Amino acid sequence: MFPSFQKVKRFGATAFVSTLMIPSTWAQPEPSGPPPEAKNWRTVLVAQGIRHPWGLTWLPDGRALVTAKHGTLHVLEGDRFVSVPMVDLPEVFSRGQGALMDIALHPQFEQNQRIYMTLSTGSEKENRTILVRGVFDGRRVSKFETLFRAEPTKDSDQHFGSRLVWLPDGTLLMSIGDGGNPPQRIGNMLAREQAQNLGSHLGSVLRLTEDGKPAPNNPFLNRQGAQPEIWSYGHRNIQGMTRDPKSGRVWANEHGPRGGDELNLIERGRNYGWPLHTYGRDYRTGKVIGKEDVENIVYPKVAWVPAHPPSGLAFYTGDRYPNWRGSLFSGGLASKDIRRIALDENGNVVGQERLTVDRRIRDVRQGPDGFLYVITDEENGRLLRIETK
Repeated sequence: MFPSFQKVKRFGATAFVSTLMIPSTWAQPEPSGPPPEAKNWRTVLVAQGIRHPWGLTWLPDGRALVTAKHGTLHVLEGDRFVSVPMVDLPEVFSRGQGALMDIALHPQFEQNQRIYMTLSTGSEKENRTILVRGVFDGRRVSKFETLFRAEPTKDSDQHFGSRLVWLPDGTLLMSIGDGGNPPQRIGNMLAREQAQNLGSHLGSVLRLTEDGKPAPNNPFLNRQGAQPEIWSYGHRNIQGMTRDPKSGRVWANEHGPRGGDELNLIERGRNYGWPLHTYGRDYRTGKVIGKEDVENIVYPKVAWVPAHPPSGLAFYTGDRYPNWRGSLFSGGLASKDIRRIALDENGNVVGQERLTVDRRIRDVRQGPDGFLYVITDEENGRLLRIETK
């Protein structure tokens, strides 16, 4: 059983809050600690040995593919990882938060062997997030194409994003970070203000065709001065994104500044408020960022104060843990845990609990066998399976 939510009070809230309880005026939640611990579960080591793994996906034959921060790819063979050669992958800018990031198979992978990856590329003075596509023949990846480049470029090593989710119509969602914290500037504005600039890809979720072009029916496709790829905007730095296959809802978790991490329900054309409204504080000044009341923005389904901070997100549909079916699982970096977020049939958050792993979690995915798997962000990165006792 979950503890009941407390009603939100002005300048006070629980550490996580449901949008059903958000009043017309909303203020900075006060820290009140993490959710309660889940019971009767354990982690099982599957394999280890990847230096700072980042993204995880599953091949049709049940093997896992794992990307790593510094630009390597690995396949799970039994209980060990084997390096996968990549021919002509663009050079990865892996300084700071830069990395070879997410990986996803094309929906018709068994016919075309195509894999998609996001990565940061460029130099210290000029870098960006890009989307690439290659062909995996079971031994190596070759025939790389760069399908999309985020604009504008930046000169910081922060906030690249980036996660990928395929939609049933064959289009691809891709998240892009806002570009960095103050005093970082891009053009004539703070980098974080790019998230409200429809002329920039930064701080947004994009919807692309399989070839990296703007998808039909995108909300800003015909708006002068707007980037036609944008699906939603006002995001700081999405680090997990997943889709509920039954309802079609797309969920994302993202980092807030100095607290105020969020879980959002991503919808077409909506503004998620960053940096006009947030639950976090400026790293340098300690002051609350934005205003209490902002019109025409989407408030988060969950605001985590203190910070989670999240990375990786899975919607569970399997049979291994019947009581967890229909829940979201959000990996935590500094919190070194996984947050189970229970939802009702309408997509409302009804409770949370945490699975403490004591390792930084970079990604969470459901495997083809119905188990949940996580990869850990460490020098000797691990693939762990979650089992119930």
